[in-house]
Amino acid sequence: MSRTFTKHRADAPAGFFQCEAAGLDWLRVPDGPRVVQVQDYSETELELEFLPAGVPTAPAAFDFGRRLAHLHQNVTTGFGAVPPNWNGNWFFGPLADVYEIPVRQYPTWSQFFTASRLAPLRDFLEDTGQLDPRLARGLDALQEGIVAEDWGSDAPPVRVHGDLWAGNLMWSQGEVVLIDPAAHANHPYTDLAMLELFGCPHLNDILAGYAQIADLPPPSNFDLAVHQVFPIGMHVVLFGAGYRPHLDGLLARVLDV
Repeated sequence: MSRTFTKHRADAPAGFFQCEAAGLDWLRVPDGPRVVQVQDYSETELELEFLPAGVPTAPAAFDFGRRLAHLHQNVTTGFGAVPPNWNGNWFFGPLADVYEIPVRQYPTWSQFFTASRLAPLRDFLEDTGQLDPRLARGLDALQEGIVAEDWGSDAPPVRVHGDLWAGNLMWSQGEVVLIDPAAHANHPYTDLAMLELFGCPHLNDILAGYAQIADLPPPSNFDLAVHQVFPIGMHVVLFGAGYRPHLDGLLARVLDV
């Protein structure tokens, strides 16, 4: 019998592991990145193929960048869409502390980001006692700017991993394998911003491979900051005020203050 890896939480939110399994299946596209195979799932656990750990290399990174660009060529029905074989909420956060956001599709990225990312983030920050007047003003100003300029109108809604920080790239047997998605439809820069957020091995090689296939220009520092506000804001919610300076810095970058 082949080895497997099992994720387990006895009190997982209803459908959490089914949602992750659906996301993994949805991310598996022709010429796209390799995605970990699901063996089985239930309400309390998810059984995956076992991936032997490997060493990050420049060739594997470049190849992954090309494959990620192919994934991002899969246009969906609207921003915020989730895999068609999942009809529940969108989940974000570590297994031990998962947050849910109701799913709704939007025709533009600015509508999606303000309604389904900034608004819930503001509520979560308030509920956890992290929303002071200065932060509230910054989030309000960001929302106003996004709506006024219709930011994000340069790309259609595409399939994204949704939580593509370096820890969710498994380097195995000479290639990159995607694990632990928060899959949904979003702007392609969402995944690129997550790769940059906490540092990723051979990031320049990933971006070079990506640029060889992608139609979009490389994201600017401004683009990266905009797409990092939600995940860093959620880090403030999940892990506390230690991440607040990072969030303040991102807002300063996008608001030019």
